[in-house]
Amino acid sequence: MSAQLVCLTLVAARSLRQELFDYLSEQRDITSGFTASDIAGHGPDVRLQTSAEQVKGHADELMIRIVLQAQDAAQLLERLKATFAGTRMVYWIMPVSEFGVIDAANK
Repeated sequence: MSAQLVCLTLVAARSLRQELFDYLSEQRDITSGFTASDIAGHGPDVRLQTSAEQVKGHADELMIRIVLQAQDAAQLLERLKATFAGTRMVYWIMPVSEFGVIDAANK
């Protein structure tokens, strides 16, 4: 039986972008890459930190998705909690039923 793949999703303030990218890139023992996109955070617990965010009515945030084995996701999450304590980073983990790459060799 193969190891269960999951998708670890992180949501953080855009001000953490470079620090988070650098940190995740250093975690080569657990993951080989990630996908990131800019998002707009809404909700009663979202902090609008700049006047621009207050005018827009949403927080400028970053979403990162990482597909990896479940045990690696748990280990990465523990590392993130230690390194980014106090940043109010949001996370969730969801199972991945299939993961692959479509390229010219696939038919």
